[in-house]
Order: sequence, then C-alpha cells, then structure tokens
Amino acid sequence: MNNNEAAHNKTTNNKTIGKTLSKTLSRKSISVTEALKLVKNDQHIVTGLGAGEAKLFMESLHTIADDVVNVTVTNCLSPYHPTFYDKKYKKSFNIDSLFFSPSMRKAHKHGNAEFVPNHLHLAGTDRLKHITPDIYVGVATPPDKHGFMSLSLSNTYEKQMIAKAKLVILEVNANYPRTFGDVEVHIDDIDYMIEVDYDAPVLADIEPNDKDLKIGELIAEQIQDGDTIQLGIGGIPNAVAVCLRDKKDLGVHTEMLTSGMLDLIEQGVISGKKKSLHPEKVVFSFALGSKKLYDYLDDNPSILVLNGAYVIDPYVISQNDNMVSINTAIEVDLTGQVCSESIGQVQFSGSGGQTDTAVGAQMAKNGRSIIALYSTAMVKNDQGERVETSKIVTTLKRGAIVTLSRNSIDMIATEYGMVSLKGTNVKERIERLISIAHPKFREALRQEAIDFGILVE
Repeated sequence: MNNNEAAHNKTTNNKTIGKTLSKTLSRKSISVTEALKLVKNDQHIVTGLGAGEAKLFMESLHTIADDVVNVTVTNCLSPYHPTFYDKKYKKSFNIDSLFFSPSMRKAHKHGNAEFVPNHLHLAGTDRLKHITPDIYVGVATPPDKHGFMSLSLSNTYEKQMIAKAKLVILEVNANYPRTFGDVEVHIDDIDYMIEVDYDAPVLADIEPNDKDLKIGELIAEQIQDGDTIQLGIGGIPNAVAVCLRDKKDLGVHTEMLTSGMLDLIEQGVISGKKKSLHPEKVVFSFALGSKKLYDYLDDNPSILVLNGAYVIDPYVISQNDNMVSINTAIEVDLTGQVCSESIGQVQFSGSGGQTDTAVGAQMAKNGRSIIALYSTAMVKNDQGERVETSKIVTTLKRGAIVTLSRNSIDMIATEYGMVSLKGTNVKERIERLISIAHPKFREALRQEAIDFGILVE
C-alpha cells in the first residue's frame, strides 16, 4: 500500500467513525426536561463530587417535586445550592452527602440532608455496598472522534458509580477541561447526554494572613527538596504553598488539586522528577480552584486524574517515598485526638481524605504527616458574645467527631510552633501541646489537665 492509499483509507475510516458517532450522539442526546421524566419514586440518584456535579439537572430537579416522593440524591462537596434543597421539598427529595459544604449545612437544619461518614478513598466502595444507584448524573467533556468523553475535574468515585448505575446521564460541557488518567468514558457506556453550557465552579483563593504564613513557614521547614506533598484546602494550605517557593523538584500526590499548587508548578518548584510513584506526573482525584487552574489542566499529559479508591488509598500513598501530608483541624485535645469535621455535635464538613493521607504518609519511607490549626478561634458563648477560645483543648467539645485518632498523630503546628507527638506518652503530649497553645491559655490548660486527671504532677 502506498502513502496515497493509506491516507485515503484513513480519511475514509475517519468519515465512517464520524458518521457512526454522529448517529450515536443524536440518539442519546436529550433535554433536561426529558431526563427528569426518568426519575421515579424511591430512587437513588448519585451525582459527581464538587465540579463534577450535574448543575443543570440538580437546579431543575425541584420542577418534578409534585410527581415524585422519597428520591435520595447522594453528593459530595456540593458547590451549588439548587432549589430542591429547600425545606418545602422534603417529602420529595432527601440528600445524603459524603462531605458537607455550606449548602449542605443549611439543608441539614431543615431535616432533609444527612451526612454519610466515610474515608474518602472508600466513599464510593462503601456507598455501593449500601445502595445501587438508579441514576448517575454528572459532567463530562464532549466526545472526541473516537467517542471518548473525559470526566474532567473529578474521579473520586464517579467511574465506580457509572459502572454500577442502572441509568447513566452526563451533562456534556465544552467549557470543562479535557483531562487524562482514569477519566475516560465511552459514549457507548452511557445512556443519555444533555448538552449544557455553563462554567465550571471556581473556588476563590483565600489570601493567607499573618497566622497562616507563620504556620506555613514552620511547615515549609519540614519539607525537603524532592518531597511529594499533599495539601488540603483553606488559608493555611495556601500559605504553605506560598512558603514552598524556594524548594526544588517537589512532587504532588493529593486528593484535591488547588490553585496554590498551580503556582508552584509555574514557578518550577513542582516537577515530580524525584517521585517514586508516577514520576513527573501530578496525581489527584479531583480539582477545585480557579479558571486559570482549569485552563492548565486542559489537554495536559502531565496530569493524571485517577480513581479516588486508588489515589487516596493509604497503601498507595505510602509508595511515595518522602511523602508529606498537610491537613488542618478545628480542634485538638491534649492527648492528640484531632477533630477536623464538626463543631461539637454539628457536622461542619467531613473526614475527606485526612485519615487516608495522614496514615499513608506515615507509612511511606521518610514520610511525615502534619496537622495545622490556629491556636485560638472566636466563638460565641452562652450569652451570644464572641470570645477568644483555645483550639487546643483538654477535651474535645461534647459530641465532637474524632477525625484522626491520637494513635495516628505525627506532628501538630500552630502559629506558636510545631511539635512531634509520635511515640510520646500522654504526659509528654500534654506538655508539648500546651507549649504551642496561645500563651494566655497555657496555665488554664495545665490546670484543667490536672483536674481532669490526665496529668499527674
């Protein structure tokens, strides 16, 4: 076969592929109104995490409230507040959330939203042991010439759900970045698609304050050139990113990719060259950040969006030599118990990948785990007045959730210093944690520890 014949055959094959794909798209393309008619009483619907949530479908779901009862929607870190969250739709819709966002905290007060406790790497696996999704509805990029779509900004549990759902609907959105890794879904493996045109939700950068930067500097001192890092979300992780600008050849293996990490990539700090697992690749299970971050991810072969059941598995994380996990907390008690997801008994967020990444990092060769928090917070007292309160406490608030066991603690940092708790006894922990508490609370904490019976002098 000469070159002209080969070129002719290639063109003919591409036209055949194009015609076949066009017919498939036409057959599977429906409106959101048609999609909503597929929802029945007592069904379980699962949507994607964060930016993977099907915005148009969710924002339209309330329109069928008079036609259905007891429909349960499972979400995670929802960036939206669709109308069906409102109290008046309680008989028609319930929400089960794997990670509370502000909209979920509000809905929970109505009694139509519940939290599903989970380790993030098992979120999809465990949920599927409890339910079989009747419908999965999420977001994807348009099909390429071979019919493959990308799940784009999240595969924390999405492909697991797609594989098990009785009906799969994807909102196809050209505004989303086409990413690589384990995010490909073929048009033949879905039932319907809805063409949509909205921007991916952005997460505003939180400017680090002086406390953040002080903690960031302390953490940066623990990170060496060539380490692989995982960063959480918020002002402290953003400050850590700022304070890492003088490091070299860092790698990334994290559940969430943020805009702060993009800054480090652009500055040449993150190269991944020294990684022992997936060298020179930025590995994560979901991204949430700026439009600039999404543009960087688009068609970028250095990016690997992999299944959360893999990425956040502690045993996989531990395969990264020199792994450093950095997470934040709401409060820490004097024995090292960490609460990162509730304020007393009130669910605030979720465990996310904190336990997964902290344990995985400590299992790694030369691995380290750091929990960071401010030494104080402004909290309302019984009279409704805002008063400064220590976040290092003798005992966690009544009903507080222990996100990270004291058995799994490594290092803890506040703006007053960093201490290592690994291998220490309770008395040593008390002394060390008091040393990084706000000075105005140290004496009271010591006396409370004595009165409580955990410190004997």
